[in-house]
Amino acid sequence: MLATAFAGSNSSTMNTSAHLHFAGGYLPSDSKDWRTIVPALLVAVCLVGFMGNVCVMGVLLHSAWKGKPSMIHSLILNLSLADLSLLLFSAPVRATAYFKSVWDLGWFVCKSSDWFIHTCMAAKSLTIVAVAKVCFMYASDPAKQVSIHNCTIWSVLVAIWAVASLLPLPEWFFSTTRLHAGVEMCLMDVPPVAEEFMAMFGKLYPLLAFCLPSLLASFYFWRAYGQCKKRGTKTQNLRNQMRSKQLTVMLLSIAVTSAVLWLPEWVAWLWIWHVKAGGPAPPQGFIALSQVLMFSISSANPLIFLVMSEEFKEDLKGLWKWITKKHPTASESQKTPAGDSEVPPDNDPSPESPTSTPEKEKTGSPSSGIERSEKAQIPILPDVEQFWHERDTVPCVQDNDPIPWEHEDQEMGDCDK
Repeated sequence: MLATAFAGSNSSTMNTSAHLHFAGGYLPSDSKDWRTIVPALLVAVCLVGFMGNVCVMGVLLHSAWKGKPSMIHSLILNLSLADLSLLLFSAPVRATAYFKSVWDLGWFVCKSSDWFIHTCMAAKSLTIVAVAKVCFMYASDPAKQVSIHNCTIWSVLVAIWAVASLLPLPEWFFSTTRLHAGVEMCLMDVPPVAEEFMAMFGKLYPLLAFCLPSLLASFYFWRAYGQCKKRGTKTQNLRNQMRSKQLTVMLLSIAVTSAVLWLPEWVAWLWIWHVKAGGPAPPQGFIALSQVLMFSISSANPLIFLVMSEEFKEDLKGLWKWITKKHPTASESQKTPAGDSEVPPDNDPSPESPTSTPEKEKTGSPSSGIERSEKAQIPILPDVEQFWHERDTVPCVQDNDPIPWEHEDQEMGDCDK
């Protein structure tokens, strides 16, 4: 997320007292190892995160298409949308900026890169707060069916993105390209009039985008987990509480993972914005790895959904079955007409289709239909069926004989005859 980077001890200064602040992920480095390792890590994170988030979004959109939209599903979809946006538009820019020693991505990318990353990360932070609030509402009464209008869901999502886009707006204003020492650079160019404002921004932005949302989410998750510990008296209540506890633990894992992987980036942010002239600068390796960890959040979230959510696994299997049924292979489509041409459809009906019931069963008496339904509901084991078959084929055996040991020889003789 961190848009600016510190130039280092050997960098020049703009006004002989101010350090250079790089923007857009541009961080000049003489180490070829860092210029190779960091882009490679970002590419790996992009591949894993892209596949995972596409899978999550496909499952959620398929569930919504079947008529099961909910506030939690909508917020998780918004979280995956922000992750996918970061991996598609921001991570490749960062990888390219690290790989090259000069900025050649243009003025617009320099100006919008940091703002876009901050917007997506702030939207994720606010979304986690909303998820924690909805999770607490669900844990308070799991058996209650809460119906939320689509207008309310859209209003919440629009409010989240509006606030998230306004918070990092100062970086849009002051990020620009400059020629410095004969090299094109993407810098944070703050005029003297706005230095106090940007100093306040460097302190308030972490508080608004990370600290307060994390505290609010922790509060709601703590209350939701406390509600999950209260055991119900009925079986249905216990089942609902178990689902509520699993949901709370999964969403709490998302929040904790995001906070832990995002924390090094904020350490680098505060170090850069509050470093004094002549003071120690954060190492370039620490800055680069903190940004890689920040992007890795987008790959960790779908893995948590896949591992911890049984509902997600079932919906994923249902989505896969739906895709395979909608798009059959060419070999199956060629085999089906050949089989139909050899066997008439009326004489060999499919056992799974409703039309496979014989006509004589449809026109039969109601009593025969009841008997058939009872036989279908009560399966007969093979051993029991064989036992009754043997009793029917041997009529000479007397079931109610009070002294069977006296007539045993006589019965065996009659059977031999």
